[in-house]
Amino acid sequence: MHETQPPEDQRRPRIVVPSRSDGLLRNFTEVVGGPLGARTDPGLVSPGVFSVERVLIVLTALAALLGVLLKGYCRVNGWETPAQFYATCYSDFPELFRNRGLAEGIFPIVGSGSQFEYPVLIGLIAGVTAWLVPGGDAQARELAYFDINAVLLAAVAMLTVLVIARMPGRRPWDAAMMAVAPGIVLAGTINWDLWAACLLAVGMYFFARQRLIPAGVLVGLATATKLYPVLVLGAILLLAVRTGRWRPLLVTAGSAAATWLVVNLPFAAANPSGWAYFFQYSADRGAGYSSAWFAYNLVAERLGWPALGSEAVSVLSAGLFVVACAGIAAVALTARRRPRLAQLAFLVVAAFILTSKVYSPQYVVWLIPLLALARPRWRDFLVWQGIEALHWAAIWMYLGQVTSAGSSQHNLDMPYYVLAVAAHMAAVAYLMARVVWDIYDATYDPVRRHHLDDPHGGPFANAPDRFRLNPGGPAAALSPSKARSHA
Repeated sequence: MHETQPPEDQRRPRIVVPSRSDGLLRNFTEVVGGPLGARTDPGLVSPGVFSVERVLIVLTALAALLGVLLKGYCRVNGWETPAQFYATCYSDFPELFRNRGLAEGIFPIVGSGSQFEYPVLIGLIAGVTAWLVPGGDAQARELAYFDINAVLLAAVAMLTVLVIARMPGRRPWDAAMMAVAPGIVLAGTINWDLWAACLLAVGMYFFARQRLIPAGVLVGLATATKLYPVLVLGAILLLAVRTGRWRPLLVTAGSAAATWLVVNLPFAAANPSGWAYFFQYSADRGAGYSSAWFAYNLVAERLGWPALGSEAVSVLSAGLFVVACAGIAAVALTARRRPRLAQLAFLVVAAFILTSKVYSPQYVVWLIPLLALARPRWRDFLVWQGIEALHWAAIWMYLGQVTSAGSSQHNLDMPYYVLAVAAHMAAVAYLMARVVWDIYDATYDPVRRHHLDDPHGGPFANAPDRFRLNPGGPAAALSPSKARSHA
């Protein structure tokens, strides 16, 4: 008796296999017999215990363990300057624990006298994890604080990987970029940025499933953790203009704004000055390490040029970001085919990072999940991550010199540090150029090559264009019949 096969539309879709679709990974499979055979049915035939998600969780756990092991010197000897820089094991967790009153029980933002330079949800996470630290000497408590946050961040990374793998579409293996990213291994435990990346990824997952209110709530929570997730609403705005569908923008943005207010208002009411400190600190600060502005000031000091003060940096940073957003809008509205949501989100966040007053090493965490959705090509990804690793080493060697005049044999002179900063910014700019190329020529887009429109676009997926700018003439509103030819 033969078992009846379910109809094709009721079966699980075939998934894209990296060893087939990615030229770089295909070469690495030769040691295990080459790429997966053409007669296999990934996604249709059960892989047994080695499902995609289980493999991804194992990879994420191993990467998280490696990240903690790389902090081994500081975990044994403590986080002291300059040794923490030369051992490349710096983390904000011990620094904030001992210098922001967390060790004395002061709760961030709402505690009396608290000056905490982060948004409210990071303050909540920092305060609650400080409560979990057991007694003991100062070094043991700092180690416990680091370990508690590192374990939570490992769980957050696993959730992010699962969300990316479960995004609609046929490419769950793209989440492996997030699972094994060297940038996550190196920078994941510097600060709490992974929390914001996770909340944003979950929000984009709900948006892809057309659950707009939960999507907005998650974007609002992510923005209350770090401000950059709000930029995704700009990508949604551009897609709303292209398609003429405004409800997804209004519902998502409204839910995000309401959520942000609900989270922030209690802190603002409890301690207005403590709540406003983050915003005042961000507005007043000058050029931060590894930003283009900081690199310029270093070169200017060496050559005798005028340096940029905090006010000039703020104006130039904001102005260039506006210009970059205008360029992204031009790309989105002139491309023959509507860009994908993840492509626009990556471009906007990358532009924000490149023009920002600060470019901390952990900001790489913001871009990795977005790139996995926007342009899942391993060659470009690994080259970028290699350059980020070089910058990672360069900034700590430079900080060891400028903060404590450490041993010269471990120091990095200014020109080499500036070159490392320029290299990691150029790598991000190159990725942006590749994404723009994919937008203008969809045959290079790894996602659309599999006959998909926008698996992450939710209500915008397969929508006809209603408006597109014609670079050779005036703006034109496309008719429905003509719009479908561009969809």
